[in-house]
Amino acid sequence: MATNKVKQIHSFGQSIWLDFIDRAIIASGNLKKLIDEDGVRGVTSNPAIFEKAITSSSDYDADIRKLADSDKTNEEIFFGLAISDIKHATDIFKGLYEESKGGDGYVSLEVSPFLALDDEGTTKQAEELWKAVDRKNVMIKIPGTKPGLSAIRKSIAKGININVTLLFGLPRYKEVTEAYISGLEDHLAAGHSIGHISSVASFFLSRIDVLVDPLLDEKGLGDLKGEVAIASAKKAYEIYKEAFSGPRWEKLAAHGAQPQRLLWASTSSKNPAFKDTKYVEALIGPNTVDTAPLETIEAFRDHGVAANTLEQDVDKSTEILNKLKTAGIDIDKLTQQLEDEGIEKFNKPFEKLLQAIEDQKSKV
Repeated sequence: MATNKVKQIHSFGQSIWLDFIDRAIIASGNLKKLIDEDGVRGVTSNPAIFEKAITSSSDYDADIRKLADSDKTNEEIFFGLAISDIKHATDIFKGLYEESKGGDGYVSLEVSPFLALDDEGTTKQAEELWKAVDRKNVMIKIPGTKPGLSAIRKSIAKGININVTLLFGLPRYKEVTEAYISGLEDHLAAGHSIGHISSVASFFLSRIDVLVDPLLDEKGLGDLKGEVAIASAKKAYEIYKEAFSGPRWEKLAAHGAQPQRLLWASTSSKNPAFKDTKYVEALIGPNTVDTAPLETIEAFRDHGVAANTLEQDVDKSTEILNKLKTAGIDIDKLTQQLEDEGIEKFNKPFEKLLQAIEDQKSKV
C-alpha cells in the first residue's frame, strides 16, 4: 500500500494541522481518522470557522437554548460552546501531545477579534480562556498586531501556549520572535520552568498574492504572480533560523525552551489558475507547521508532492522581493493593509455569529 502523501510531509520535519473544527468532525470519529490515516498533528480554529460551524448546523442549538436561560452575554455563550469543542479536540490529541513530548497535538482557540487592538483586553482574555480550557495542549490565538505584541510577551511570561495569528509582513514577524523570546526570559526570571511552553507564529500566504498579483500585472511583472507569498515565507524562515540561534537563544534552550515554529496559514489556493496544493508543496521543511483546510488536505492526499522545498531557491526569493521594491511596490505597506483587512475579516463573521446566537435564543 502506497504511503499516504499527507503523512509523507512529516518525514521532512513539518507538521500538518487541520484548519477546521466543528462538533460533527469530532463526534463522527473523522478527526481521529485524520490523525490515524493522514498524520494530522493539530487543529486551528478562528471566528470564521466557528461562525460556519454554529450557523450551518443544528448541533449547537440545544446548548444555546440552555445557556440562554442564564445571564450570559452572547459572546460568553459563544465561548462556552467553543471551549466545549476545544476540550473534546484536545482530548483526542492528548496521546499525540504526550508521544511527541509537547511537540505537537495542539488545538488553537482565538481571543475575541474585537480585542485585536486592545493589549490589556487580549492579555486578560487569553488567560481566562487558557484557564477555562484547562488543557496543556491548547494554544490561545493572539493576533500579531502592534498592541498584540505586548499581549504575546505577557501571555508567554505567564506560561501560556500562544499561536500568534494574522502575520503578513517580515518586520512584524521579527517583532513577534522578540516578544516570544522576551516572554520566555520573563517567565524564567520569575523562577519558572520554560520547557513546557509552546508557540507558533502563523504567517498568512495566499491573501498576500491575492492583493499583490494585480499590481504585478500593472508593473510588467506578471511572471511573478503567485510567487510573492512564497518568497516572503522563505525569507521569514531565514529570520526564524537567526532568531532561534546564537548565545541569547542558547541560554534559553539550555533550560529546555522550544523555538516558536513558523506556521503557514491561508494555504488554500485562491486563484483557480494555481495548483490547489501549491502553497503546501512550496514550503515543506523542518521545524515548521502547515495548517490546511480539509479540502486542501484531501487534494494533497490525492495528488500532492512531498519534498524538502522550504530552503530551495532562497536567492530567487530575495530577488523577487527586490524586484517589487525596484518597481515601486511597497510590500510593508501592503502587508499592513492585509493585517487591517484581516481584523475586519474576523470581526464580520464574529458579529454574524453573535447575531445567530441572539436569533436562536429568541426561539426559546
